Parts: sequence; C-alpha cells; structure tokens
Amino acid sequence: MEPRHTLAQQMAGEVVMSDDPGGTLRKWRTDFDVPQTDLAGHLDVSPSVVSDYESGRRQNPGIGVVRRLVEGLLDIDESRGGGRIRQHARVLSAGFDSDAVLDLREYPTAVPLSRFYDAIDATELVEGTATTIAGHTVIDSIEAITRLSSEEFYRLYGQSTNRALVFTNVTRGESPLVALRVVTPTPTAVVLHGIDPEETWEHAADLARAEGYSLAVTGLETNAMLDATREVA
Repeated sequence: MEPRHTLAQQMAGEVVMSDDPGGTLRKWRTDFDVPQTDLAGHLDVSPSVVSDYESGRRQNPGIGVVRRLVEGLLDIDESRGGGRIRQHARVLSAGFDSDAVLDLREYPTAVPLSRFYDAIDATELVEGTATTIAGHTVIDSIEAITRLSSEEFYRLYGQSTNRALVFTNVTRGESPLVALRVVTPTPTAVVLHGIDPEETWEHAADLARAEGYSLAVTGLETNAMLDATREVA
C-alpha cells in the first residue's frame, strides 16, 4: 500500500474515533504546517468553515468531510515536495505511530555531528566519542517511555545506532537518559529538546560521559526544529 494511502487511513481513523474530532483535525493540520487559510483555499471553502470544524462549532464531521480535509492536507504537502508524507511513511514503516516518533531519518552519507547541532541550534554539554552521525530520530519522551517496550525502544535507532536521538517533551531529561541505560549499544548523540543547559538533570552529564555519547540541549521551537533536521542531509 502506498505511503499516502496508508497515512490517509491513519489520519481519517484518528479523527473519526477521537473524542475531540476538531482538535485532532487541528493537530494534523498544524503537524503538516498548513495554515487554515491555505487549506480552505485548496478546498474552495471559507476559512471559517475549517475553523468551525476544528473548534467544534460544527460537530461530528461526516466521513466525507474528514476525507476531504485529509486529502486536502496531503495534496498541499505533495505540492510542496511531499516531505511530511515521507516523514510519516518512515515512522510507520518502523512500526511506530506519529504520537511517539515525530521523525525518523537515514542519511545518504554520514554528516558531522556539529552540522546537526548547528542546524537545530543545540548547545553541546558533553562531547562524545564519535563526531559524525548517519541519521536521527525525534521522539516524544513521554509517549516513548510510557508506551514502548525495551525492544521497541531499540527500534528507535532505525538502521543504525550511529545517530542522534532527540527527545522532546522533557522537563530535565532524567527519564529518557535513564531509559537509555537499558538499551545496548547507546546512540552517538542525545539531544534534550525544550530546556536550557541549567535546567538539565544534574546527573545527565555524568551518564553521558559514562556511556560515551554526546549530550546536547536545544530550545528551538518544535516545528522549526523538525524543519531544520530535514535540511541536514
């Protein structure tokens, strides 16, 4: 089944089964970085129609409406090069859903870790033993830790452990760093997203040194960070 069709089924299913269909529609639209006005223009409706569905003022959209909204988002993404569709296809093919894994990417060739850090405006706290990476995975730390088994956690590495694991939705970074201790081998780099260096768990640097991986933090906004990672290789 082609990636677009698989993704369309997932999106429509989530909306139809959700207790808040409008909120789920809004989540997918913002995930695809499509303004309400752009989606409305593509569908040839007023922006207020899209707004009404997302806010719940028009309740219980039928499957026909949901399908049209979903296809509109996918059409717009394809017109931009299909980046979001390919991103979700990689995540789905690895056996994850987009709530736990926001992006999973393999690079054609290894790139300097410093280039990755520069792209996402990261500050390195601990230098690791390797200086290049061959891919990255962006993970919602809460979803991953609460829902993934140790075997599934290992699959976050994709095709190679020579990669950067970026954990979003962290407070200090304690939980994902402790979780990594049960996974062998460790990644080349770990990035804690959304916190400043001084907010990092006090034992984070010691853990990184003991395991030999680079540790960094970034405060870049989530969508901006995801866009930046796509330009690394």
